[in-house]
Amino acid sequence: MESGQCESAGARDRHREYGLIGGAGERAKAAGLVNADWYKCAVPRPVMKSLMQRSDARAIRDTLLWYAAIIAAGVLAWFAWRAHSLCAIPAFLLYGTLYCSPADSRWHESGHGTAFKTSWMNKALYQVASFQVFRRPTIWRWSHARHHTDTLVVGRDREIAVPLPTDWLGIALNVFALKHAAGEVPKIISSAFGHIGKEEKTYVPESEWPKVILEARAWLAIYAAVIALCLVFHSILPLLYIGLPSLYGAWLYLFFGLTQHAGMPENVLDHRKNCRTVMMNPVFRFLYLNMNYHVEHHMFPMVPYHALPRLHETVKHDMPPPYASTIAAYAEIIPALVRQTRDPSYHVERPTPAATQA
Repeated sequence: MESGQCESAGARDRHREYGLIGGAGERAKAAGLVNADWYKCAVPRPVMKSLMQRSDARAIRDTLLWYAAIIAAGVLAWFAWRAHSLCAIPAFLLYGTLYCSPADSRWHESGHGTAFKTSWMNKALYQVASFQVFRRPTIWRWSHARHHTDTLVVGRDREIAVPLPTDWLGIALNVFALKHAAGEVPKIISSAFGHIGKEEKTYVPESEWPKVILEARAWLAIYAAVIALCLVFHSILPLLYIGLPSLYGAWLYLFFGLTQHAGMPENVLDHRKNCRTVMMNPVFRFLYLNMNYHVEHHMFPMVPYHALPRLHETVKHDMPPPYASTIAAYAEIIPALVRQTRDPSYHVERPTPAATQA
């Protein structure tokens, strides 16, 4: 009982230790959780070689379809605005959702360099999508690399979406990316003046710091121009198209994103235990770029998004059963987060095949 009480008390204290500087990171290193060997399902080499083939044509098609949808929604919102119609509200909500939320998955895939076969296309989409989803490109590239090497390792992974105990206010604010933006804005301004955060220096190489500064200055210049247009035309309309969509359009990527890891155990070395694969409809899969196959993605992050369904079929015998839908996933997530509010030591247990338990 005494040991269990100590473990529970330690779990309750973890909410103070999610920063990357401090004791939690050192304890993770001492426990062998940093840059460790993670469990991987066996995939024959010829099969993996086939799965890792990238395609410019597929990515160009999907990117053009996405931007065409954004433009169509933007035109619809423009006409509704000009007509002084209340329909402008849902029209802009649609525009913002298409502008921001799918940018999360495009930011993610192009950041891995697997969206396109051609490198410059990945880099270009990464910069644009980062702006749309309001993530500083170089900072988040290195942050996400850490997320993959040390997934849900406390004191190392800065992308733990739901720290323990459950931060309900933070989740509510991030329906419109308010908590996220409140953290990013001062850092963008600071970087524009040549400063790199102490925490960021722990995972971003010094050679990359000039890029961080240049990107911050470019972003501030863009936002200054948009605000200037608002002042010139005495209208908030420019900000409704560039800037504010990164806030009011963020709800869908939060909805998708919580299915990835929320309620799952921290400090384990098996992605089958700390990630979810959730079956989604074709529209969701297009918007989310197949990131619903999240166990497979974390286990093999260099497999392009369009090959993840085939990868799923290849390894599903060695995986927990996928969730049948987002509704099924949230039927587990919400009760888990409620319980973690009062008991941070609780986590979801996923069944893994007995022969390959890690």
